[in-house]
Amino acid sequence: MVAGTGILYGVGVGPGDPQLLTLKACEIIRAADVMAYPVNGAGDSRSREIASDVIPEGVSELPVPIPMKVEREPARAAYDAAAGTISEHLHAGRNVAYLCVGDPLFYGSFMYLAARLGRDHEIEVVPGVTSLSACTARTHVSLAGRNDVLCVVPATLDRDALKTALAGADAVAIVKVGRHFEKVRDVLRALGLADRATILEGATGERERVIALEDAPEKDAPYFSTILVRRSELL
Repeated sequence: MVAGTGILYGVGVGPGDPQLLTLKACEIIRAADVMAYPVNGAGDSRSREIASDVIPEGVSELPVPIPMKVEREPARAAYDAAAGTISEHLHAGRNVAYLCVGDPLFYGSFMYLAARLGRDHEIEVVPGVTSLSACTARTHVSLAGRNDVLCVVPATLDRDALKTALAGADAVAIVKVGRHFEKVRDVLRALGLADRATILEGATGERERVIALEDAPEKDAPYFSTILVRRSELL
């Protein structure tokens, strides 16, 4: 780390409801010299939208386009480019806040920037309310108690890997559902767990939807969807 340079903050902005922004997150966002955040192919940023009321007018903004592709190289190139630009700001003494939906280190894009910049720059992480915490709060599904095994599974796994992961857990949270919805539902049906599953879209946001898995229409779910499964009730 080079003395006298700026600090890179990984700021969790929570799952969707701006009221779930922490006091620490608001403090860092208001004080940052540069506001960075991931954007999709359409140029939209969910993390910026969540924090929009806190972002000061006139702050320098740095949208970071992240390709949503199976191949890793496009995303790696995007993180390399973003890390280079952020490094320039930090070397100039500017503090950079990088906004992440949920928590920066829970399936957050910030971890890839931290891996690139952590050796040369000071980094601080501001934890955020995770999508998992938000989903359990909205459904009252208790995921872990006593000796329960909780498994967090990305829906991007293939069918066999999904079955293996789901078979041994007392409770499961399946994230990154999106276009993998039907595959996940088929696996849950095969394991006899579909009737114990709930899917949440955009938890705590304005477009939130909570529905029993078996009542969901046959379609892709939004990327920011989570499926919760509990094998038995906590008594």
